[in-house]
Amino acid sequence: MEIITSHTNADFDAMASMVAAKKLYPEAVLVFPGSQEKSMRDFFLESAFYALETERLRNIDVEKITRLIIVDNRNPARLGKLAEALRRPGMSIHIYDHHPAAETDARGDLEVVEQVGATTTVMVELLKKRGLPISPLEATVFALGIYEETGSLTYVSTTERDARAVADLISLGAQLTVVSDFLSRELSAEQTAVLKELTTAAASYDIGGVRVVISALPVSQYIPDLANIAHKMRDKENLEVLFLVVQMSDKTQLIARSRLAAVNVGRVLEAFGGGGHATAASAVVKDITYLQAKERLIDILKHQVRPGRTVKDIMTTPVKTIPAGSSIAEAGEAMTRFSVNVLPVMRGERYQGLITREVVQKALFHGLGKQKADAFMMTGGPVAPADMPVDQVEHLMIEEHQRFLPVLDSSGMLAGAVTRTDLLRSLHEERLSALREADTSAARAVRNIRNLIEERLPQDVIRVLRIVGEVGDEAGFPVYLVGGIVRDLFLHLANLDVDIVVEGDAITFAGMLLKKTGGRMKTHLKFGTAVVVLPGGLKLDIATARLEYYDSPAALPTVELSSIKKDLYRRDFTINTLAVRLNSRDHGALIDFFNGLRDIKDKAIRVLHSLSFVEDPTRVLRAIRFEQRFDFRISKHTQNLIKHAVEMKVFDHLSGERFFNELVLMFSEADPEKVLRRMREFDLLKFIHPGLKGSAETERLFAGIGEVFTWFRLLYIEEVKPEWWFVYFLGLLDRVKDTVAEEVLERLSAPARIRKRVLAAREKYRDVLYVFYKEHQLKPSAIYDLLAPLEIEALLLMMAKAKQDAAKKYISLYLTHLREVKVTLNGDDLMRLGIPPGPRYRRLLAELLDAKLDGIVRNREEEVEYIRKKA
Repeated sequence: MEIITSHTNADFDAMASMVAAKKLYPEAVLVFPGSQEKSMRDFFLESAFYALETERLRNIDVEKITRLIIVDNRNPARLGKLAEALRRPGMSIHIYDHHPAAETDARGDLEVVEQVGATTTVMVELLKKRGLPISPLEATVFALGIYEETGSLTYVSTTERDARAVADLISLGAQLTVVSDFLSRELSAEQTAVLKELTTAAASYDIGGVRVVISALPVSQYIPDLANIAHKMRDKENLEVLFLVVQMSDKTQLIARSRLAAVNVGRVLEAFGGGGHATAASAVVKDITYLQAKERLIDILKHQVRPGRTVKDIMTTPVKTIPAGSSIAEAGEAMTRFSVNVLPVMRGERYQGLITREVVQKALFHGLGKQKADAFMMTGGPVAPADMPVDQVEHLMIEEHQRFLPVLDSSGMLAGAVTRTDLLRSLHEERLSALREADTSAARAVRNIRNLIEERLPQDVIRVLRIVGEVGDEAGFPVYLVGGIVRDLFLHLANLDVDIVVEGDAITFAGMLLKKTGGRMKTHLKFGTAVVVLPGGLKLDIATARLEYYDSPAALPTVELSSIKKDLYRRDFTINTLAVRLNSRDHGALIDFFNGLRDIKDKAIRVLHSLSFVEDPTRVLRAIRFEQRFDFRISKHTQNLIKHAVEMKVFDHLSGERFFNELVLMFSEADPEKVLRRMREFDLLKFIHPGLKGSAETERLFAGIGEVFTWFRLLYIEEVKPEWWFVYFLGLLDRVKDTVAEEVLERLSAPARIRKRVLAAREKYRDVLYVFYKEHQLKPSAIYDLLAPLEIEALLLMMAKAKQDAAKKYISLYLTHLREVKVTLNGDDLMRLGIPPGPRYRRLLAELLDAKLDGIVRNREEEVEYIRKKA
């Protein structure tokens, strides 16, 4: 016998899923494992489904069940008597569910578990996939199941698939008026009286910083549809977390609702043998009173509820301040330099008040720049202690119209500040956390990337990151993984450049880390940075969170201590602003203040603010480099900023050394031809030299170098490692005059060694190519003599530049064969042959090498014979 069942106190999602399962298993019998919600019983009585064939549980012989099909449930405790069938050997178990997994879940030989808002959605998709017909009445029942379970598609657990399933059902004739009638029914007089009693009996508890309302009472008779009463009470009283504990005879029923990620009511009621979702759950227990159940519930909550977030968790720290004696003009300068709109005014280490940009601007307008800032500051405004719950901060900032709330520690010192942005981000993260509790795949992908890290980083790196987080906990410092390694996790690129940012003393932190990991450490006190090299060779760059400001366009930045947000704000592009929290409490949490992840998905290179290129023109070159490396596109606004920077000639202030270093990196990319084309499009080459504008011919040469690179790699000449950037650099200068080349090297402050190599190559390779173009029957020895003095990079440039096949063959012959030809005889051998030592040795050995290159001699015996004849 096959049985289709669900869970005790079955709701519309359970019933609809059972009806759908009957279409998949037409021979199976429908059996409810216990009571149903009153709204569902009313539906049976008032709709055409009164004729639905179900079998009473008491008529089922568990011993005769061969297959158990369970829908909308995996918890054995909610199967009633049918749970016995799970323990029978050889039992076939098929499970269809959408609830989050739990350790006590039953396991089936077929499990279809999807993270959607309702199990009915899963069943409708299966029916559609198998082409099974759905009648208008069935479509109405299925829509009822989805709408009830998803709160009419409004709960955070709702997915696009739920909405699509409802749309399909409407197209099949689902009657939404029927759905509305059954989901929006008013409470009966009896239920209204119970609601009033429950509201009166409600008590509020502060558990882990979270306000939890529990209402517990006994009733003399059975009260139907407690879930609807709980829903009404939650909405009427505007409660975040509500538990109803109602004793009816020998059973006590618990109903829970939660709007907070900190309280997963499904997990809480698992302890009572119940279950559900993070936001809604229920349980029924026997043989304990409502008071005993309430006491046990409070004890469970104390163990399970995560402490609520406090001001310390969301505040910005450290905060930029000004001394009380500062002038209005100095306050305005500080606001501009640090990109802030409010500054706390300090007298020594004591907080005095706030001064805003509006006040400063008006004071400057009235010519009051030399007046003291503290004369115009706001005093007596609200402040927050570091342990204040976030919900109180929300009330304070909204009711008091505060956009900047100073935070004081227990000694009255300024510890940080909460801005409206901090508060909004906290509220947004609460919502995303609720999504995670609902276990939707989208939330997992966006907000915590621990699984992504474990999937794409080596185990030794993962272990080190855990240790970094633990040391951060011990030191009391928030620590973050930042930079390209985070970006490249999403781009599926290998990157083991581990950059750590510490909101605290990075050098102290690095010392603590070293004690745990071993290795060696180098510190830079001026910049608050340290490099830790672990015993296995892994290098960690550790820095204190800092901000940068620029005293003039294109100047090197001045660095000051700051928060992680300000630290990330100083980065070049949004795609490089991602960070991952490493502390144990929220290890793997993605920090994305500036929508970097969105830009990675959109393949966009975007700066963080409009003065980015004015402050640091090298960012233009990096934008081009990243655009080509990742096959991204510089955003339209960022392109406009580049063009404006070119018009302002900000590159004229850029040092040659920084320009040269960026060119080396650009020409080290996989496709410098595209880099060059972009530089020409933005008219950047003129800032290296007015005569260096590039051309289509130069682009073709770069393309040729790329082809030579591919060809050379296939030769597998392992002992030769060309510097490809240098080949492209020679190519960039190929068509300019020698005087221009020298001026370019001067403008770029190229190192003396590089200058010497460039000029030497230019002096030789053109003359050699000229000979190759004229002479098409050169001996191998002549080819060798012409090419041997040249560096490998010059040879590769010649290969790309050569327009005649004969020239290409000469260079190829040299690289693949002639370069390796050596004679076996040396000076000692010549002496043993009786030849007097002297300058003649060099000439004889050179002639011998030419003979070997030309095939006149092939081995040592022939070399000896050749020398004897020449001597």
